[in-house]
Amino acid sequence: MRRLVLGRIAGVYGVKGWVKLRSSTRPIENLLDYPHWWLFHQGREFEATLIEGRMHGDGLVAQISDEQGRPIDDRDVAAALIGAEIQVDRDELPEPEEGQYYWFDLVGTLVRNEEGVELGRVVEMTSNGAQDVMVLKDGEVERLIPFVKGPIIKSVDLDQGLIVADWQPDF
Repeated sequence: MRRLVLGRIAGVYGVKGWVKLRSSTRPIENLLDYPHWWLFHQGREFEATLIEGRMHGDGLVAQISDEQGRPIDDRDVAAALIGAEIQVDRDELPEPEEGQYYWFDLVGTLVRNEEGVELGRVVEMTSNGAQDVMVLKDGEVERLIPFVKGPIIKSVDLDQGLIVADWQPDF
């Protein structure tokens, strides 16, 4: 089963064992839609249950369970989890709508331009605030290509592992 990192434990909140979360989902509160998380920290992993979670300011806070399934109610126990990755099983995520893609599904995809020239493989997706950006590697060459469907991204075929872009190798 494939697991995906959707966030991490960023700190503690209060004295009752709650944690602050850094979410990679959009919107960030979507992280709270998944009741079961796999926490990976310092070489070990365990399944945790989201007991309660909510927005707090511009971030998220939550109470989760420990390895035995008991609610964490001790600040020191929660503090030991700071930095833990929050992973969920890929099968838990809803299928994206037509024409929408999860970033992690694009990673590893080959990108060619309309003339068939290979531009590299997607190694990472990021955002510059205005748009999503593909980070490609082609040997030692790194390219940043805006993921803008229509003018730049002409087609995406995840089954074939291919993205066609209106982009020249010397851009």
